[in-house]
Amino acid sequence: MKPSHRQRVAKSIKNISPNTWDSIQQIIPNKFRVRQLGDKLHKSSNILASNSFEDLYCGLTSQFQSPSSWLLSNDNVNIIPSYLNLIPHLSDTESAMALDMMTFLPDDVLVKVDRAAMSQSLETRVPMLDHRIVEFAWSLPLDYKLHNGESKWILKKVLDRYIPNDLINRPKMGFSVPIDSWLRGPLRDWAESLISKERLYRDGYFNVELVRRLWAEHLSCRYNHQTNCGQF
Repeated sequence: MKPSHRQRVAKSIKNISPNTWDSIQQIIPNKFRVRQLGDKLHKSSNILASNSFEDLYCGLTSQFQSPSSWLLSNDNVNIIPSYLNLIPHLSDTESAMALDMMTFLPDDVLVKVDRAAMSQSLETRVPMLDHRIVEFAWSLPLDYKLHNGESKWILKKVLDRYIPNDLINRPKMGFSVPIDSWLRGPLRDWAESLISKERLYRDGYFNVELVRRLWAEHLSCRYNHQTNCGQF
């Protein structure tokens, strides 16, 4: 599909609010419904409109294609190009893996796990990130890791010797909580105190009008901005 066609499709998807998409799928049987379909379609539209690997990766990992629009500063906050210069000669898939390892893991997933665990005086361990396992995994051909569209292929083959298949291939189960409804309910006053106009202007970091518009959209249920609001 040509880039112009993809962008038109992406725009058409975004013209329909996430809540409307969720309502549309009510006409199909429960077993075929997708949880948070509207949010996922809007997220996919960013990916569909991508013109480069950098755009694609930002679409997968960011809520916005231009994160700098959140800031009052005009500084470019896209760090992807600088990281890619450190890891030349990789395919796009391998570049995405490397970027995840250098940014998404330490700056998002691992820090959240550590904070949650330490708040309960727990010490967590991540044995799959032992440097010897990581180095071995990087030495393997890409086809061993992503095989005919199946991710973690070699790991699944090893586990298949010891664990029932229905445990290996069952759907992922995350640790999500209903932040969207909490922000409209019991956490509303707390969130409002963090992103009030007065505080945003006083702190001087964020685009006040953008933040307030997204907050109003979330409260009105027009859009589910739980991830964006949750960052404040």
